[in-house]
Amino acid sequence: MFTSALVMLLVEDGKLSLSDTLTKFFPAAPAAWRSITVRHLLTHTSGIPDYTNDSFNYRADYTEEQLAAFAFDMKPEFPAGSRWNYSNTGYVLLGIIAGKVGGRFYGDQLRDRIFAPLGMSTTRIITEEDIVPNRAAGYRLDGGTLKNQEWVAPKLNTTADGSLYFSLRDLLAWEAGVRARKILRPESWQQVLTPVRLVSGKTYPYGFGWSVDARGGQPLHSHGGAWQGFKTQLSRFIGTDLTIIVLANLGEADPSRFSDGIAALLDPALAGRPTPTAPVEDREPAVASQLLNVLNKLRQGQLTPADFAYVRAGFFPGAAKYYGDQLVPLGAVKRASLFERTEIGDDRIYLYQVVFDNGTRFVRLGLAPDGKVSSFSIRPAP
Repeated sequence: MFTSALVMLLVEDGKLSLSDTLTKFFPAAPAAWRSITVRHLLTHTSGIPDYTNDSFNYRADYTEEQLAAFAFDMKPEFPAGSRWNYSNTGYVLLGIIAGKVGGRFYGDQLRDRIFAPLGMSTTRIITEEDIVPNRAAGYRLDGGTLKNQEWVAPKLNTTADGSLYFSLRDLLAWEAGVRARKILRPESWQQVLTPVRLVSGKTYPYGFGWSVDARGGQPLHSHGGAWQGFKTQLSRFIGTDLTIIVLANLGEADPSRFSDGIAALLDPALAGRPTPTAPVEDREPAVASQLLNVLNKLRQGQLTPADFAYVRAGFFPGAAKYYGDQLVPLGAVKRASLFERTEIGDDRIYLYQVVFDNGTRFVRLGLAPDGKVSSFSIRPAP
């Protein structure tokens, strides 16, 4: 949210254009980047994969030039503008671009142009050197044992895909600024909070650094965060003038459950669409077969990125192992029934009730137009 606001300030200054291609700022970038624009980075439609994968060394103090070179070597997952996939890499690049055109470190620009004007007195880039009053610690669970966050190199705590300290008071000040449309011009806010339109003509519920969706027939503008034992969620339910902010310092926390649950308690209309209670006609048996294949591969630890059209950040190896470990004690699949079929962007999203020997789960499977998996999740059946 904050990186995108800074980028739009630089656009308003005339130092940057949303249609600028990345090779303008990174002359050594591969030829494939000639079609990728600043707008694509803001909306996560660039096709540049997420750097947070197995090959990335979190203990190396990369320079901005080294991070950019790391991104140069990553093969695009899809043509720019044709798909949506969250890319921390894209926002790292936006921070570097902001530094180039703004003439100084992007974090200093955030401080002077966003945080200070809004009265966000404690928000700042993460630092290990400075004494930060009332600094919270991030934690994680390791085999049920509470442990400190894992250490990462200091410079990785300064990139524009996150790496910010907040207090609740500061996020309330940010929310008030967004509500009053401060900092940016009205036309800039309009662009920030408009769903991106894909090459196909369909829209995806994401703007510039904001999820732009709906809940109970009313607009919902939100974003979450996760880094080093911290989890966050900021949800603005526009129609009811309700904002819920959740800050947690446990890596396994799920702040969105709190924000969604609190919203539903305050206004039942915000509870969202209820989970279907009965199966629907399944006209695509091949998809059910594909689901079973994915489940078997997960259980056996054989699911790989090659099974996916593109891989969501953090799915391999963490989420894949987590889901695989869940499946083993459930035993064999007895039956899978389709409960819902929806679309998001160009993807088809299927919700199955899967009955195992030792339990029942709801499994959500997303498929890209090429038939490969685009998203996957498992949750307990109610």
